[in-house]
This record gives sequence, structure tokens and C-alpha cells, in this order.
Amino acid sequence: MAKKQRNKAKKSFWHRIRFKYKLSFFNETTLEEVWSFHLSQLSAFVSLALFAFFLIGITSFIIIKTPIRNYLPGYLDVEIRKDIVQNALRADSLERMVTIQTLYLNNVAGILAGTIPVDSINKIDSLAQTDANFEIPRSEAETEFLRTLEEEEKYNLTVLNSSASIADGLFFYKPVNGIVSSVYEADIRHYGIDIAAEPKESVMATLDGVVVFTGFDPNFGNIIQIQHKNGFLSIYKHNELILKQPGDQVVAGEAIALVGNTGSLSTGPHLHFELWYKGLPVNPEEYIVF
Repeated sequence: MAKKQRNKAKKSFWHRIRFKYKLSFFNETTLEEVWSFHLSQLSAFVSLALFAFFLIGITSFIIIKTPIRNYLPGYLDVEIRKDIVQNALRADSLERMVTIQTLYLNNVAGILAGTIPVDSINKIDSLAQTDANFEIPRSEAETEFLRTLEEEEKYNLTVLNSSASIADGLFFYKPVNGIVSSVYEADIRHYGIDIAAEPKESVMATLDGVVVFTGFDPNFGNIIQIQHKNGFLSIYKHNELILKQPGDQVVAGEAIALVGNTGSLSTGPHLHFELWYKGLPVNPEEYIVF
């Protein structure tokens, strides 16, 4: 008896949702039926579901295929991020060049007007190397002093000391502003130091040189290597973005990359910095104050 009641209720449910209703439109004046159609609860639900799926599909298509997606959180792709960084760097460079040109023109105008002596022109500090290949005339006293000094040092054997540091006469720029989180340990094959820094902080070349390699490594992320004239090779790993290409000439202190967290061995935003001399790794902290 209970089973028959359940079957009867089930049939009653399907009959109810499939029962068709007639919807008619009448002319208010003549009461003439203008238009009518039959509709059940099931067909109404299916129609609404199809309309909702159609609306969702159209909305998704517009978001994916049009620039509107760039205004939504999380949809800003890598290329646009790269363009933003590059444009910011170009704007900074243009601002610096405008400042330099303005100072230069003011100096020229002052010289032409006679308000600035020629030997008091402000020298513009820039990343470009200056050619110091010029001679200053020596006085007779200086010439005599040098002649005497050379005569006294002729037999001084200390000048033959070959234990001088390989970095004598070199000034190493600190590659990034941060805190050393891991030191140089050759015993465990950690041939550099880790410097914790802010994300997208500028990474700078430690010496003048030529970029010899840029690329991506699954373990160390984005890498850039710079060969220096005096036998040093500097390596910068885990970068977010590389700003130079192989063959580019760089000067000490010039921005070459941005601090990142790329590579499977990275545990946070930092720079892994290595310094090699004639094919052998050296401890960067022996040459640079971090």
C-alpha cells in the first residue's frame, strides 16, 4: 500500500511539472486573443537555465577576448607587467637625462653670459665612465721629487711582493640593498651569498663588464652573468626580470635586473650573488661590504 502511494506521488509530481499551462494575450478593447503559447514548469526551468548559461558564456567571452580583463584582479598578464616595468625605467632614465641636459645648458648659458668661470663648472655625476687620459703639467719641484723618489725606491725589494690582493685598485659595488641571509660555503657547494631584499629592488652590476649570459634555470630562475676585464665573473640568480641582453656593455652600479623569487630553490625574494676569479669561486664578502 505504501509503495503504491509513493508511485502515485511520483507520478503526480512529474504530471504537475510537465502539465502545460496556456498563456494568452488579449486585445483590451475587443477581447480578441492576439497571441498565446503553452508552457510547463519543466520547460520554463529549462528555458531559464539555458538563458543563464548563455549569459554566463557571453560574459566570459567578453572578459577573456577583450581588454576588459586587464581591469580585473589577477588578469594582468606577464607581458603587460613587463611593459609597465620597462616604461617606468624609461621614464626614470628620461627624467635623469632631462636633468643632465638642463644643467649642461645652464652651465653653457652661464659661460656665454660671463657669470660662471670656466673652471667652476659643475661636473655631472653619471653612470658613464669618464676618460681620465689627460696630462697635468708638472712643476719643477714635482719633477725633482719624483726623480728622487724613483732613485730611493730603485732597490726596494718590497715592490716585488707578489702577495698583493687580486682586487687592488678595484671598487666593487654592492649588487643590491638588503641583508645577507646565507653566507658563502664552498664545502656544501654554495658558491655565493644570499641577500634578502625587497621584491623588484634594482640589482646592480658590481664592476664594469660585458653581459655574457642571460637565461632561465628551473632551480635558480632568471640568471644574468657579467664578465669583467680583470678576470672576475659575477653571477646574479633568482631575478624577477632581466634588464640586459648578452653583449650589452654595463658599468659598475648600473641596474641590470630586478630582485625576484624565481626558481625552485628560492624561498623568498632575494638575490643569490656569486663572484668568480679566473674560473674559481671566491667569497664575495672578502671584496664587498654588505
